[in-house]
Formats: sequence, C-alpha cells, structure tokens
Amino acid sequence: MLRRDKSLSHALRLSAACLALSVPSLAFAQEAPQADDTADEEIVVTAQGRSQLLSDVPVAISAVNAETLQNSGANDIRQLNQVAPSLLVSSTGSEANGSARIRGIGTVGDNPGLESSVPVFIDGVYRSRSGIGLNELGEIDRVEVQRGPQGTLGGRNSSAGLISIYSKKPSFTFGANGELTYGNYDFMRAATSITGPLSDQVAFRVDGVYVKRDGFYRDDQNGHDVNNRNRYFLRGQLLFQPTDALSVRLIADYTSRNEECCAATYVDGSVNQFIGDLNNPSTTGVASTATSNNIINVLRDLGQPLAAFNQGYGRNISVSANRVFSGETKDYGFSGQIDYDFGGATLTSITAYRQYRSGQASDTDYGEVDILYRAPSDDAYRQFHTFTQELRLQGEAFGGKLDWLVGGFFSNEKLTVRDNLRFGNQYGRFATCRIISGGGLAGLYSPTSPSCVIPGVGTATIGGASGLSGPDILAAFTALDNLNDLGTTNDRYFQNGTNFAAFTHNIVHITDALDLTLGLRYTSDKKKFNATFGNDNTVCTAVQGLVTDDLVNPLTTATARALAGSLIGLSCQGNSTAELNGVSINDKRSEDEFTGTAILSWKATDDLLVYSSFARGYKAGGFNLDRSALKSPIGTFAASGGAQALTGRLQFDPELVDSYEIGAKFSNGPLSLSVSAFRSDFSNFQLNTFNGTVFLVQSINGCSADLAGADRDQSLSSAGSNYNAAAATTGACAASDVGYGVRAEGVELEASLVPVRNFRVAAGLTYANTSYRENLVGSKTGAPLDPALRKLPGDNLSNAPELVATSSVTWTPDIGSNGMSGLVYIDGRMTSDYNTGSDLFPQKEQDGFAVFNARVGLRGPDEAWSIELWGQNIFNQDYAQVAFNSPFQAGATSAPFVDGQYPGGRQLMSQFLAEPRTYGITVRGKF
Repeated sequence: MLRRDKSLSHALRLSAACLALSVPSLAFAQEAPQADDTADEEIVVTAQGRSQLLSDVPVAISAVNAETLQNSGANDIRQLNQVAPSLLVSSTGSEANGSARIRGIGTVGDNPGLESSVPVFIDGVYRSRSGIGLNELGEIDRVEVQRGPQGTLGGRNSSAGLISIYSKKPSFTFGANGELTYGNYDFMRAATSITGPLSDQVAFRVDGVYVKRDGFYRDDQNGHDVNNRNRYFLRGQLLFQPTDALSVRLIADYTSRNEECCAATYVDGSVNQFIGDLNNPSTTGVASTATSNNIINVLRDLGQPLAAFNQGYGRNISVSANRVFSGETKDYGFSGQIDYDFGGATLTSITAYRQYRSGQASDTDYGEVDILYRAPSDDAYRQFHTFTQELRLQGEAFGGKLDWLVGGFFSNEKLTVRDNLRFGNQYGRFATCRIISGGGLAGLYSPTSPSCVIPGVGTATIGGASGLSGPDILAAFTALDNLNDLGTTNDRYFQNGTNFAAFTHNIVHITDALDLTLGLRYTSDKKKFNATFGNDNTVCTAVQGLVTDDLVNPLTTATARALAGSLIGLSCQGNSTAELNGVSINDKRSEDEFTGTAILSWKATDDLLVYSSFARGYKAGGFNLDRSALKSPIGTFAASGGAQALTGRLQFDPELVDSYEIGAKFSNGPLSLSVSAFRSDFSNFQLNTFNGTVFLVQSINGCSADLAGADRDQSLSSAGSNYNAAAATTGACAASDVGYGVRAEGVELEASLVPVRNFRVAAGLTYANTSYRENLVGSKTGAPLDPALRKLPGDNLSNAPELVATSSVTWTPDIGSNGMSGLVYIDGRMTSDYNTGSDLFPQKEQDGFAVFNARVGLRGPDEAWSIELWGQNIFNQDYAQVAFNSPFQAGATSAPFVDGQYPGGRQLMSQFLAEPRTYGITVRGKF
C-alpha cells in the first residue's frame, strides 16, 4: 500500500471529473418539461433464469443494450470497461489469455489450467476461458454483467461474477444491414447481417465480420508491425417456431484469427518512479553497485541498445532477429436451444459443442538479445474441446405463490496444451556473462570471449575468485556457454474434466411486495491429468554432475555454493532439462461442493426495490500446467523419487467465497438508480504469478494468529548476496487457525436519466477495497506463503483499483422534419491507482488515468443510413495493462537494494501496453 493516500485523492478528482459529464444534463432535466416519451426503455434480463425487468431483479447486475454497445464501439468484451465500472477486462502475452475481473477479483495470468473467476457465456453457452470473449461478437442484443459469486443457476460455477452475451435472434420480418469502417493504423472493418423468414415457421439470420489493422508496435529489427488485427467471424442461425409452445434455435459460428500478438516494452523511470536505478548500466565496471545493474551491461554488450531500457510508453519494440509473435486462432461451435411450454411448466434445453485452438509464437524475452523464444509451429498451442448440456424446468405452484426452477448441467472439457519453449541462440553467453559480471568474478568479464571470461584464465584464477577448485568449474562454464537453441522439443499436457451439477432456484412470494429467493446447487468436478515431456537440454544434467560435489561439500564457502547454484540454476532454468525427456506423469482429482443463495427482497413501492442476500460461490481446483512446479532447478528428479512422485505439486485447491450484499433499485421511467454494498471473503484464492523464471500457482489463505511479519520475509539475506532459505519455511500457522485470505468489500452506484426525448446520461461509481489479509499462508493446511509473494499481506490485489467512475452521454436530436437525426456520444472511465503485478512489486504500480471515447454522426429517416466519425481513447492516454518480470533478466545482488523499493533485487520489468488513440469513419445502411 505504497501510495494509497495519493491514489484515493487522485481517484476522487477523477470521479468528480467523470460525474461532471452528467451535470449539464441534470441541470437540463430540471429545466425541461417532462413528457410521456421521456422514459428510458428498460432492459429485460435473464439473470435468474427467467425474463425479468432489470429493476425487478434483486441482484447486482449491469446490463448494456445494443445501442450503447454500438455507440461505444464495442466489438469484444474489452469495451465493456467503459460502461461497467466494476468490470475490468485486460489481455497479456496472448489475446487468448484475456482476463476479466469483477470487484477486483479475477483469474490472473495465462495458465490454461486455471478456470475463469469471471466466465463468459454466449447465448447461454459456457466458453472455456474468458479470453475467448475477445473475439468479434457480431450483432449483439445485450450484455449482462452479473456481479458477485454465481453458484446456483445453470452453467459453470463462478466465484466473482459472469458475463452473459446475447446475440440478436432471427426475425420473421426480412431485414439486412451493413457497415464499413476505416480508421488510422489502416484499420478496416466490414460487417453485415441479414435475417428473414424461410417459411411461416422458420426464420434465419447470418452475421459476418471482417477486420484488418496494422499493429500498434513497430519491430524495426525484423521490419513489421506487432499487435495487428486480421480476423473474420461468421455466424448462422435458424429459428423454428411450429407452435406457440415450441421454439428451437440453432446457432453455428466460426472465428479465424491470424495475427501477431503481443509485444512488450521495458518499464522505465518515466512510467514508474520505483524503477530507480534498475535500468542503469555500470560506469565503473560490470558488477552491480548501489546505482547500477550488471544485467544492463550484459544485455548491452550482447546487442541490446541502451535506449530500449527507456522505452516506457514508446511503441518501438526490441525483438530478436528472426523471432516473431505470429499467432493463429480457430474458434467454432454449434448449439441448440429448445424451449417448450407444457402449460404448467416450461422446459429449456441448451446443448452445445465448442472447439477452440490458439497457437502463439513469441520472442519470449521481449528484447533484441536472443534469450528465450517460442517458434511458430504446430507444437505450441492450447486447445479445448467442450461439450455442455443444460436443462431447466420452471413453473408456478400454490396459486402463483411459488416460482420454482430445477435443473441440471453437464460439461466435458478436453484440454490439450503443447509447448516448445526454447533457449535462444545467445542464451549460453548471456547466462555465463550474467554470472561473471556480478560479484567477485567481475574482473574476469569479457563478453566476446568463450564463457565470457578474459583469455588465458585458468582453473586457479576462477577458483581463487569463487572458492571452487578443480577442472569441473571450467567445464561447467564451458558447457553453460554452449547452451543455445536447446530446451523443450514437445511437451504435451492433457486434461479431461467432467463437471456435473444439479440445482434449484425458487422465488417464494410471501406477500405481494415481499419475496424470498432460495437457491441450492450440488456440483461434482473431476479431472484426469497426464503429461509427456520432450527436451534436449543435456547441458543441465552435465552441469549438475560437474558441480554437485562442490555444492554439497561442507568445506565450500558461501560464495562457492552460490556460484555452483547459479551454474545449475541457469543451465536448468525453468526446469528445462533432458532428465524429463520421454518421461510421462499422470494424476487425477475429484471434488464435490454445495453452493447456494438466499435473497430477501421487498418492493417498497412500484418504483423501489430493496434487498439483502447471501451467496456461496465456488471455482474448481485443478492442475498447474507448467512443469516448473515439479521441482526446484537445483537437485535432480532421481533424488526426489522421479517426476511421478512430485505430481502432487501441480494440484491446487478449489476457490470458495462467502458473499453478503444489500442493495436498492429505483426506476420510475426517466430515472433509474441502483446502489449496492457488498462483502465477499475468499478462501483458497487461486493466484498465478510469474516470478521471472517460472509460474507459481498458490492458494492464498489467511491466518487468525499473528505471524509477526514472518509471512513478509525478505527473499534476500541481510548481506544481500544469498537467498534466505528460512523465508520458505517461516510464516506457517495451525490448520485450525486458517480462514479466508482475500476480502472484497465496497459500494457500487449506477444511474441513468432520460430527461427529455433523445437525450440520455448514465453514470456509475464503484468503490472496492479488495485486499489480502494481514497474515497470509499458502494453503488451507497453514503452510508458508512463497517468499516471492511477501508483498501481498495487507495490500490490495493486483488490477483492483479502489475507485472507478464511468459516465456516458447520448444525444440524438431531430434534424429538420424529414426524419433525419444526429448523434453525439461520449463515454469515459476514470480509474484510481493500482498495481498490475500479482506479486505487487512497486515497479508494477500504475498511476490513475482516464480514457474517453466519442462518436458524432448523421442518420437518415428510421436510421436507414448513417455516417459517423469516432474516436477511441481520444486523449491518447498511455497506461499498462500488466507489468511483469522480464523473463530471466535479473542482475547480480552483491550490492543490495532496499526491498521496500526493489523487491526482486535487480530484476528488470516489462509491460503490455494498452491501445493508443484510434479514430476513423463508419458508414452504415439497413433496410
């Protein structure tokens, strides 16, 4: 909580600026006469498995209609950020890894083994991961963003909320529309839709979208753009209504994307004040000092321009020669929804099959020095085959006193992940120079010489400087120096998950104004996991054999042991070792959970609804699909009983939440207002963290006992040169003292006003204090928190700003008397400070910012045609979506940095930037 006072002050100013958008319209409302046609058309939602007016639903929900989506320029779920203040959608190393957060809670990182805290449903069909919602969506009827755990009704459980997207249905009235858009970055988008009857009982609809755009980043090394767009989307629908009682809707869709994503830049002092001296080279040598970082010298001497470390928000990126970010995604599926009215009850069946495959190459070090890469091939992708079946039966009983609903849900998800992450062509020299340039060996540094050691140096010289003796040390350096283009050849992970649920959701009408809603759900989740590994990194095993004797020799010095550990760690980094070549492992897990909800709601007047609720939510546990979790790089699999004996380390526990909420909704036509206050406590909070070398997946819990700061141990000893081994074993507590680890609490406000015809203003404000407990442990048994997460206790979660304000104004004035109209639209989102890194290192802090979109246009009678000028992020606000540890790029730590400012020692930081200002023109037509 480094800058919370500043953050709160800044957020209040931003919120005031946002709400100021509403002032002119509110004043206008006071002066303008009221008329019968001033009422805003209220949205009908299905948040409780029934069609209800938004103002009559006693849950926290944001609903966005088609007009607002069109005006805001929304083509995927990211644009919902502008109109839903409690929602934050971002993407990181691949757009397949997009993450949605509600009230500061979401699934962090790009590990496909973790299910989404905020899942996405499209036309009632569960999508395997929320990043799939970053595809084009076609013609949309509405989007519902439900806040808080969803543990009762159909689909998969979710611990934080869900996003439901509903496409436009086929119509029995013929119609067609088209859209052509051109913008900067050579942006081109063409979309069309046609609908109509095939007979008296069958209607059809076809939607198509094609998008192409240059990238926001420029890779001068290889001469092309990165983060471009090249995609198309097709969806066909049939609606069969033979009688008033039966409706059958069939949907098939296909998305193709062939794009380059996602580049990153280095975080510098212009972006974050806590970078300090991290990006400074040494001027007196290559060893680190209090004002320098030896890793900068190493990267510079191997070809990285120093200017790259001051990229900040610049769009010129550093990419290794012949490395690319090309990616290919295919997403398609089929669904059928049957609704049948028996008279006393209505049956709904939704059956779906989906297949999603995304492959992504990358220059994984995000710099010109070739350290780490994924090649474009069929050996690096993630693929989901998902079958889902949902059944709901609902009706009334006891003369309408009971509105009952029972149902079941089944899903089978087959997940395949293949990987080919490999060390680059300069990795060996980078690794040896990283060792030589720091500490007592700095005088031997020579980046153009073998092993990065000045010519003529023998065993005795290195031994005298390091404390290691014998020819093994030279052989180890020589082996490491030649570790180039080795690593994963073909890792394969397979997970077969089966989820079954039975649920009931009932509304008891105690009186005409008082309702009690009771819901209960039983869920059984089973996963089978197996993996096979392929790796040609024999250097790792060779170096282990050369230096292990020295490493365990009790006569070796601390310096010698640290050097031996560095040699093994760098040669086996990320557990890239041939020890696993041809090895297979398997495991399985099963869990059963009861979740539910209870809501008491009172219709105080025709216009006012108040409610209070409790909900129990759940997100399934699973497997960390990253083999680095199997063991520490130092040590062999054989010494641990083999890889199969360590598979338990890949498992993580289910996430559970208890949530309480009170709220009120007022709607009288021109004015709609909703307010809610909430508190949610999360146990086994699933956290995915990249520590610069490997991905850590840890369940976060809290301890009722005071740990006296033991969960905040420094990862470095007081001397600053060696890692503190005790930090991994302190901070434990008894299992009986373990409770929730994360709490989200706050207040939400949403309002809309239609003071006169053709004029609408909407505003939203969310205050959410989403934070970790003061005393944290890493499991439900009370095991210690990983030292890499020592900044978490008592601080806010990543990507969880305390204050967010949104506002929009829409004015569609009549022009003349021939039916023409204009369009003036602007929306804004203001966000207070927050940290973008899941380890909460201060170098990943993001200052508060504001983003505005605008659109002006001219429309013909009945909107038969329109021409619109638009801008996204019109003030060109720069900000980072996520900052992260630059892979493998940590300098020596012989001169310690203060942990409060430099946790992670001399670790460099990179960032995925948000989109810059875009603008263009759109022409629409329909008949």
